[in-house]
Amino acid sequence: MTIHPVALGRFPIVEAPKDVGDRQLDALLERLDRLTAEVHGLNRRLDSGENLAPVVRELAMLNESLQTLAYAALGQSGPQVQRRRRAG
Repeated sequence: MTIHPVALGRFPIVEAPKDVGDRQLDALLERLDRLTAEVHGLNRRLDSGENLAPVVRELAMLNESLQTLAYAALGQSGPQVQRRRRAG
């Protein structure tokens, strides 16, 4: 494979196509199928936002703490509201 100087640091440019046997082609296609499935799985996880759930919980707790501090700084007590906690 000859790499074009402009392509350094990027995808290499192949000067001449390489003959690939049937077994090699099957192996390449199988690997591409696995990579495609993995990318689809990653996209589903990102779309569902499941990786953000811990951040959302932490932000909710931080917000509650900041509200408590704000009321304490004003010398007042905040509203006495029982918040439902999600099991998780």
